[in-house]
Amino acid sequence: FYVHWCFCPYVCLCVLELWTVAALQRQIFDFLGYQWAPILANFLHIMAVILGIFGTVQYRSRYLILYAAWLVLWVGWNAFIICFYLEVGQLSQDRDFIMTFNTSLHRSWWMENGPGCLVTPVLNSRLALEDHHVISVTGCLLDYPYIEALSSALQIFLALFGFVFACYVSKVFLEEEDSFDFIGGFDSYGYQAPQKTSHLQLQPLYTSG
Repeated sequence: FYVHWCFCPYVCLCVLELWTVAALQRQIFDFLGYQWAPILANFLHIMAVILGIFGTVQYRSRYLILYAAWLVLWVGWNAFIICFYLEVGQLSQDRDFIMTFNTSLHRSWWMENGPGCLVTPVLNSRLALEDHHVISVTGCLLDYPYIEALSSALQIFLALFGFVFACYVSKVFLEEEDSFDFIGGFDSYGYQAPQKTSHLQLQPLYTSG
């Protein structure tokens, strides 16, 4: 009786798997850039997507509600990523290493590996710190801040779509549970076996006084 929701359960599972692939793809590039804060956030997001898949397969509306709540936080995080890379307000990439928890000087992987980028090391630079070197990146068709911002914008779009999906499917599950309850599918008092009736009828016994 759950067949009517979302046209087909396999469609919903395919959509959730697509979101998982998108999260894994972003996790890989953040690992390559040693971006520890996004790595942690991506890991939590992947766990939330798995929770949403489990809730869809097992018809658990509570898991989908938790998934929808996480997506609200996920939208906020990606909005911060966009503001960080575009240096909105007082955010600055040159001053703060928020993405790496101030543990390294690593930047986005797309900084050196963007489309068309040509990386040239600058030898004997006074700006080079110990065990680090200075590079010059030229010829990029699209600078890495815009690539990161577009990636986060895509995640926001998927999250908004996923929020609507989670709310709709959880609502359908709750309605189905209520209707099944109404027709006696679940007895709140527990199942009671029918009592056996005896076919032997007792007759009154008359005795002479």
